[in-house]
Amino acid sequence: MKNRIYLSSIIFCGLAMFFSCTPKSEGTDAEVSEAKEVEEVNASKEYVVNTEESKVTWIGSKPTGKHDGTIPVSSGSIAVEEGNIVGGSIDMNINNISNGDLAENEEMQAKLIGHLKSPDFFDAENFPTANFAITSVEPYSAADSMKVKEEYDTEYKPASADEYMVEAPTHKITGNLTMRGTTLSISFPANVSMDENKLMAKAKFNIDRTQWGLMYGDEASAVDKAKDKFIYNTVNVGLELSAVAPNM
Repeated sequence: MKNRIYLSSIIFCGLAMFFSCTPKSEGTDAEVSEAKEVEEVNASKEYVVNTEESKVTWIGSKPTGKHDGTIPVSSGSIAVEEGNIVGGSIDMNINNISNGDLAENEEMQAKLIGHLKSPDFFDAENFPTANFAITSVEPYSAADSMKVKEEYDTEYKPASADEYMVEAPTHKITGNLTMRGTTLSISFPANVSMDENKLMAKAKFNIDRTQWGLMYGDEASAVDKAKDKFIYNTVNVGLELSAVAPNM
């Protein structure tokens, strides 16, 4: 079958919140560059994402602690030709972002989630959906190891790329990540497995939230970091994806 996947919004680079139009070479462990064209592909099979078994995880850090949670995957499909992933796209529901570490304090948890959905961060009212569109998938090699950013040293600094990275990566996945109306290409290692009926993928990597315009508490603006009045720009991101063949 022919799976048509288009870059519907490559012009996002004109918007300035969540990623800048000129990607920074520092501040991110995933490889980041300008958005790439998502080409039409031919696929013999299309795996449909199981939204109940798929999610994006996040960990945000500041000198005094960390918060973690998930963003649900709301829809998606993965195109496969002769056993190789050739395209695909997943949508994420920003309005349903969740937090885990404050589960025992409902008031604080609600306050944090509300702040994350506000214009200080994701601006969910105006940008309720994030998207990742695959542009290429290649076998992973040691040369694809992610750059490790040197972080300001505190007890709660973010896990580095080599500490956080998924075990036994099999592939390097490249695609356009769109959040808050801005699109950039990112590449990261992933562990991918598939058979006739099911496709599984796991990845862990770091991004710089300020490249997508999440500027609240930007560590670069901290006049005196010793006062701990900032939020690390690095966010640990995890992807757990499960997709099934249509005939299941």
